[in-house]
Amino acid sequence: ASPRPSVATGAIYKSEPKRFNEAREVADRFKEGTAVIMNLQSTEDSIARRLVDFASGLVYGLDGKIELVANRVYLLTPANVEVSAEDREKIAGGAFYNQF
Repeated sequence: ASPRPSVATGAIYKSEPKRFNEAREVADRFKEGTAVIMNLQSTEDSIARRLVDFASGLVYGLDGKIELVANRVYLLTPANVEVSAEDREKIAGGAFYNQF
């Protein structure tokens, strides 16, 4: 297997979708090979569930992965991308996705 490129924090797309139709932007970035943070902290519960289901199907279909990194904050990582431990800590600590 070839080494996976590590992404710089700036190369992670930050998304705070409030409506389901905003999922398309998340999918488009992910399909381009960009890691995506999907922050659902201020998203209505029923929409948040649909977005998580959508994102789960998206990453499964493209061999990526989705993980909960903080309360209602998900990191979607494409198959050929690695997010550093340092960036994960920033994301989990909240410093990262509060910079909208």
